Amino acid sequence: MVALRYLPRYLADWLTFRKQAGEWSVAVADSYPCLADRLPETPFDPHYFYQGNWLARRLAEAKPNQHVDVGSSILAIGVLSAHVPTIFVDYRPLVVHQRGLNCVAADINRLPFADRSLASLSCLHVIEHIGLGRYGDPINPDGARLAALELQRVIGAGGKLYLSTPIGRERVCFNAHRVFMPATIVSWFPQLRLTGFAYVSDEGALYQGASHEHVPQLDYGCGFFEFQR
Repeated sequence: MVALRYLPRYLADWLTFRKQAGEWSVAVADSYPCLADRLPETPFDPHYFYQGNWLARRLAEAKPNQHVDVGSSILAIGVLSAHVPTIFVDYRPLVVHQRGLNCVAADINRLPFADRSLASLSCLHVIEHIGLGRYGDPINPDGARLAALELQRVIGAGGKLYLSTPIGRERVCFNAHRVFMPATIVSWFPQLRLTGFAYVSDEGALYQGASHEHVPQLDYGCGFFEFQR
């Protein structure tokens, strides 16, 4: 309802446009009011903007021959697949046909890869959802930890895992997501070494080169973890 306060400006603009439009005159039935886009800055979701940005830069440095992603933002993965051949795995399969992008339907807790077989793997803003049933997956209170163990299982010698998830006051926000302490995430990958960490604060600021042990108290931040076997 907040957007309705912009309605008078919209109507004034509509009338001004119609008077000036000539052959481009607009019909009432074809009007498409967008009432809340007149903003001083471009809005964005800091978690999703920075995590895609972070992954793209990591892959540009690592230059893997092939990359595998499990369930991350399809917009980010679509762009990345133009630069590195990518297998995209999702519980709800993505039905598209793009050169460099191979889409596979699978459960994150039963990935279709052999033990220690992958050199480059990402899973961004995903494990916090596992086991809550939101996307049709089975209810499992331990789903996030089991997903972490499965991601760890498929990372090969020298291979890298790029993971992001909400961090802050640890809790379950059923059935949307979970929020974890950074130390919890690190503890779930005992066979891997944490080689990089960054985070987005509650205010939406990105902090790179941070220590996961010295993150200030957050409510709903986002942690970016780079692991290597």
